[in-house]
This record gives sequence, structure tokens and C-alpha cells, in this order.
Amino acid sequence: MHKTLLVPSRRRRVPRQFSWIDQRLVRERHIGRCEPQALALYLFLVTVADAEGLSFYADGSIAGVLGWPEAQVRQARAGLLRAGLVAFEAPLYQVLSLDAPPPATVPAQAPRPSARTEGGLRSLRAILQHSAEGRT
Repeated sequence: MHKTLLVPSRRRRVPRQFSWIDQRLVRERHIGRCEPQALALYLFLVTVADAEGLSFYADGSIAGVLGWPEAQVRQARAGLLRAGLVAFEAPLYQVLSLDAPPPATVPAQAPRPSARTEGGLRSLRAILQHSAEGRT
């Protein structure tokens, strides 16, 4: 089966401290945002994933290995999705990098007319100062 990254901007890489389980999971408190079952699923997925964090395990297979009902696998996966630790598009899982995603590009907006003075822009300080003095 051909594997394609679900979230290319968060392709997993071996962290500098040489561990597939990134220490930032604890240091940046990602671990505290998950229930124990979600963390068990995360450990499983990290263990079976390829170098880019991808794996193809069906809910039934994961349930069999972990000794859980399939509903528990789905619940644990939902917790990992909410925490932003994995991406999932059946049957493909991607363990995501813990690096922050790149910021979204926001289109520049033209300044509001009240922020202009004689064709130029006023500083926020000047606007606030004039506002405090009762002028606009």
C-alpha cells in the first residue's frame, strides 16, 4: 500500500536527544492532556510507526494487541486527535511531530480610516493618547 503523509508539515523526525519518544512529550506537558488509554495507544503507534510516523493498524488489530475492545481504541484515538499528537485517516495513522505547526498566513488588512492622519499612519501610542484626551 502506498503511504502518504496526512500532515506533511508535521513529519516526524528523530529528536536531538536520540529517542523516538520525544522528551518534549513530558517537558511540554503534552502527556498531561491525555488519558492513560490514549497514552498507551500513543506508545503502541510510536513503536509500530515507520521513520515518518506512519502506520496501518486497524482498530481490530490494535484492540487485539492491547487486549481492549475496539470502542476503547476509538476513544483513545479521539483523545490523541484532540491533543494533536496523531492524525488519522482510516486506515492510516501519523504520529505527529511535537514541533509547533507553522503559523497560518493571515492576509494583510488595510488600516482603518481612523488610524490615518493626513495620509499617513499614526502609532498606536498616538491613537491611545488622543483617545485618552478625548480626541480622535
